[in-house]
Amino acid sequence: MSDLGKSLLKKTTLNKTIKSLTNQELEKLAANLGDVIKKRKADEKKQIESKKQKKLEEIKKLMNEAGLSPKDLGVEKAKRGRKAKAPKKAGTKVAAKYQITDAEGKVHQWTGRGRTPKVFQAYFDQGHTKEECLI
Repeated sequence: MSDLGKSLLKKTTLNKTIKSLTNQELEKLAANLGDVIKKRKADEKKQIESKKQKKLEEIKKLMNEAGLSPKDLGVEKAKRGRKAKAPKKAGTKVAAKYQITDAEGKVHQWTGRGRTPKVFQAYFDQGHTKEECLI
């Protein structure tokens, strides 16, 4: 690596090197560096794709010479796109922990999770406790 390259990689020496530049010149320098980085990344991506394509052609050639097809290998044509997300697991039911019978004789049950149902809240407001409702 050249001396210029080494000085550009260290903040303190970079500051000394560009101290005389104006803000406008620094912004132009930053834009130019951004363009160079984008171009390098694009070139690198093209190179990788090119190598991948060459390898694929070699494999196809070898398979043709051997008289093999993708089905012989147990491989179907690869699907393009995103992988399917795993299905969400259905929540398991939680057994009721509390139970009360209202004035009409209707039985109400509650797991003890989440907001307190109105029937239970009214029961508790009358001075009763959760322990009295345990199943």
